[in-house]
Amino acid sequence: MPKNSKVVKRDLDDEVIESVKDLLSNEDSPEDAFKKSELIVDVQEEKDTDAEDGSEADDERPAWNSKLQYILAQVGFSVGLGNVWRFPYLCQKNGGGAYLLPYLILLLVIGIPLFFLELSVGQRIRRGSIGVWNYISPKLGGIGFASCVVCYFVALYYNVIIGWTLFYFSQSFQQPLPWDQCPLVKNASRPYIEPECEKSSATTYYWYREALDITNTISESGGLNWKMAGCLLAAWVMVCLAMIKGIQSSGKIMYFSSLFPYVVLVCFLVRSLLLNGSIDGIRHMFTPKLEIMLEPKVWREAATQVFFALGLGFGGVIAFSSYNKRGNNCHFDAVLVSFINFLTSVLATLVVFAVLGFKANIVNERCISQNSEAILKFLKMGNISWDVIPHHINLSAITAEDYHLVYDIIRKVKEEEFAVLHLNSCQIEDELNKAVQGTGLAFIAFTEAMTHFPASPFWSVMFFLMLINLGLGSMFGTIEGIITPIVDTFKVRKEILTVICCLLAFCIGLIFVQRSGNYFVTMFDDYSATLPLLIVVILENIAVSFVYGIDKFIEDLTDMLGFAPSRYYYYMWKYISPLMLLTLLIASIVNMGLSPPGYNAWIEEKASEEFLSYPMWGMAVCFSLMVLAILPVPVVFVIRRCNLIDDSSGNLASVTYKRGRVLKESVNLEGDDASLIHGKIPSEMSSPNFGKNIYRKQSGSPTLDTAPNGRYGIGYLMADMPDMPESDL
Repeated sequence: MPKNSKVVKRDLDDEVIESVKDLLSNEDSPEDAFKKSELIVDVQEEKDTDAEDGSEADDERPAWNSKLQYILAQVGFSVGLGNVWRFPYLCQKNGGGAYLLPYLILLLVIGIPLFFLELSVGQRIRRGSIGVWNYISPKLGGIGFASCVVCYFVALYYNVIIGWTLFYFSQSFQQPLPWDQCPLVKNASRPYIEPECEKSSATTYYWYREALDITNTISESGGLNWKMAGCLLAAWVMVCLAMIKGIQSSGKIMYFSSLFPYVVLVCFLVRSLLLNGSIDGIRHMFTPKLEIMLEPKVWREAATQVFFALGLGFGGVIAFSSYNKRGNNCHFDAVLVSFINFLTSVLATLVVFAVLGFKANIVNERCISQNSEAILKFLKMGNISWDVIPHHINLSAITAEDYHLVYDIIRKVKEEEFAVLHLNSCQIEDELNKAVQGTGLAFIAFTEAMTHFPASPFWSVMFFLMLINLGLGSMFGTIEGIITPIVDTFKVRKEILTVICCLLAFCIGLIFVQRSGNYFVTMFDDYSATLPLLIVVILENIAVSFVYGIDKFIEDLTDMLGFAPSRYYYYMWKYISPLMLLTLLIASIVNMGLSPPGYNAWIEEKASEEFLSYPMWGMAVCFSLMVLAILPVPVVFVIRRCNLIDDSSGNLASVTYKRGRVLKESVNLEGDDASLIHGKIPSEMSSPNFGKNIYRKQSGSPTLDTAPNGRYGIGYLMADMPDMPESDL
């Protein structure tokens, strides 16, 4: 060995110490650090490094002011208009109380596991949907772009519904309510009731003619409905102002928009329970029809409702959780928000059926009154003998029980001639069995019921204010699912992007406020989200369970949460959930193929709805919506697979030295065995295996992770240098 070799080595050691002195100041000396057998991985949420470029961008990333604010944001996003006007309809249609059982089962099998999965990846990687799936696998990065496209499609028409609600809210400050009575048409001789209204009802006429001023078909544009265009502008201004500062502005609004609907629902429930007939409605809802529950269609619709109720695949769940602290217990959040959503649906269903029970009783009383007058007429004409009518019954003030008794007697006596009499049985169940959902429930059935409430303008204001808040809560999550991924990926200013996004959406949204706009809302609702979102969530599940690896993901969750998730989630994510989702996708495609694509058009002459098929251009738009929503997935896959775009960022892990701690986030997305979530105990972590290691551990050095950040880590030399004897130093 040359005599000066030790001197040269000591000089080199001193030089290395000086080169990292500023990085490791006020902490362990280089010699002490060299002796350590593990890296301390800092998982402090305040000082996380950028998962994609190694910068410390996350230092500036906003965070929720409190855990309550975050929970309210997730609840506000998941609890939306569907809880009020779709869940009650499905419950009534699919077996009443028996429907709750398949819904709960599918909530446990599909809902909670997938909701937990989205919360976990968003919280750990601290990016929107684009960044999260790019991080896991660049070839599957199109999943995030597809989520953004679907979110935008949904936002376009969802805010139109909020605009409709704003219109009804503004019209509710009148006594009597403007939809209380049919309008009179004045002419030279005498005024008469509007024929279109007389054939339908006051609330139906107001909705189709006064509010929408709807055309007969989707092909007839009819020009802009300026009232609704103004309401749409107001809705987008509200969303823009609430979202312009991100969660710093929308988070504070969540306290009102998320909690106020519960106050209104409870008030409505208490008030409706005091109304005549409300118990009939609730009894009808909870009377189980077990034979219906065994039909496959019931399970398919329950799975679809679970899927959309939690907002899976939209990217809003990931975006909201990305502002969380990394040590947050997202498993608790997933279970809590899922059951709050379910209980909210049950509460809304109680309110809806209590109100519909009250409305059904009013309709039934009117039916009994009209038919009693017809019976009196038949008695006077001699068509029916007075002898068949029990003496204690007064047809001028008859009760429901007495009417049903008289009806049964007449049906038996006049068995052959009964059909000619045109008498109605006036059963309250017949009215409750009329399935009403969506806008028909909110703007026709509920508004009609509220006209019979004492102080009806007050309840109308409260009801539509509740719908506005429910809609805005979901819109915040939807817009966050668009804004956050784009800001994280392309580093644009959030304020400018929010304004541009809302302005563009308003301009495109003008097609929904034409006189034929309601038909386009139906088209987008049916075709822009259902299948694309199912495909997105299936790919999310596959990306985590099979591309990244379910075992590593479970280890990551253990490191992040501080406890191992139940083995239940392992089997759900790897086997049950993908199988259930694929089954749901196939069932949805089959159902879509069997159901002719079309819409319910309001025919002015008939004053009723009629199912019409879409014209050829309408079919092309439906198909284009589905293709455009899912197109980013194959496009990004081909681009990354064929290296059509040079990724200058590379695919190495980024490591930043900070106060003597190594902050590590792997962005190697292929062939990388590093876990998403790196714990503090190296023995529990799998070793990184980069596609091209440019660093290796110095022979004889302690066991340390690689530090591929372009800087020398302690105990590392360049990997392409041959092993050098000490004398060569």
